[in-house]
Amino acid sequence: MTLPPARTAPAPPQPTPASSSRTPWPPLVWVLLLGTFLIRSAGFAYPFLALHLAGRSVASPWTSIVLALFGAGWLTGQIVCGAAADRVGRRTTLVGAMTVATVTFPVLAQAQSLTALAAASFLAGVVYDAPRPIVSALIADSVPDEPTRATIAGWRHFAVNLGAACTGAIGGLLAEPAGTAPLLWANGAACALFAVAALRCLPAHTGTPAPERGNYRAAFTDARLLLLWLASVCALIPVAALYSILPVMMVQDHLPASAYGWSQVAGAIAVLVLSPLLNPWLARRATGDVPMVALLALSAVILGAGMGSAGLTDHPIGYAAAVVIAVPGEIICFVAAANIVNLIAPSCARALYAGIWGSTLAVAVIGAPLMAGWALHAGGHPAVALALTACGLTGAAICLPLAALVHHPRPPAASPPLPQLVPAAHKTS
Repeated sequence: MTLPPARTAPAPPQPTPASSSRTPWPPLVWVLLLGTFLIRSAGFAYPFLALHLAGRSVASPWTSIVLALFGAGWLTGQIVCGAAADRVGRRTTLVGAMTVATVTFPVLAQAQSLTALAAASFLAGVVYDAPRPIVSALIADSVPDEPTRATIAGWRHFAVNLGAACTGAIGGLLAEPAGTAPLLWANGAACALFAVAALRCLPAHTGTPAPERGNYRAAFTDARLLLLWLASVCALIPVAALYSILPVMMVQDHLPASAYGWSQVAGAIAVLVLSPLLNPWLARRATGDVPMVALLALSAVILGAGMGSAGLTDHPIGYAAAVVIAVPGEIICFVAAANIVNLIAPSCARALYAGIWGSTLAVAVIGAPLMAGWALHAGGHPAVALALTACGLTGAAICLPLAALVHHPRPPAASPPLPQLVPAAHKTS
């Protein structure tokens, strides 16, 4: 495998941690963070899809297939939208994806036949998390220093988790009396609002160099990106286990559904408390031009051990504690991975690199229940604990060759300075 040339923009002088924390964020960053929170707080399509299919009387085997199609669409959407954002522009791709989502989620809400549900689920998966690589690239385009980028990444993860908590709370209250169809319509409406905000507030052109086809071939043969992808999948499988493995084990322990709900609440509270504490520390770690590979390895160990400990308990407090223990690893993982992507990606392929990394989430969502089913059948809860812990340790081990590659000196590349993005005429404060 070959390494692509270093990113074309020369690294700007790195501010001190103290000055970085006071660097004002461009207005478009606030638009992106608020938009991220909006579509996550109304992101009902994935967490309530199984319930929606049950309401359409879809048989259990077909439900699994439709859910897998959603995951396949999610994986596809990350790469396709990332590549499109580099080729046709960030704003055009974001507005286009959110416009498609505005139509797709209502179609999924009203579909009745299995064929229509399957097709709509795949398309919904494509656009459900489509903003992720585009937002990552826009932040990298508009913010020149890594400490500020790391701070924004931490608060972006905070917005995602807060939005997910809102999704669960609102959806849980409305799903039974109103049904799941109105939730999917609301998901589409939120995407429409984000599309309008992006059209009005984001710059029409990013000013990044036009990508060449060689950049795309290089991305898929970049050993650094491949190792980062593998390490991240191993780290994120325990994150996906929170939604796919944990409830199954709690049912087998004859715990009520409310116990699973309280474990979710405990995790949300931990995110709300720990994010403001960890984000400044992570920003200080991002100072300089050294990727945060060691922190990614640490996060994989924390996630594997934290969620793995759930296999050693049968009490609601034990399950909640496992979720809370894993939260710091989740926060560190997303910030460290974003930092590594920023530093290894050429400026003309930032969105593609972010999209390839973003596909790790879809792979983890697909892989976690498959691994859990095998582990539960092979050795019960202790086997699940061992498998999740092994995932974390494997992710940390993969970081060893990754660290060796990213610490190689990168040859200087002559190119114009990194442009500063200015929001369009219509701005938000």
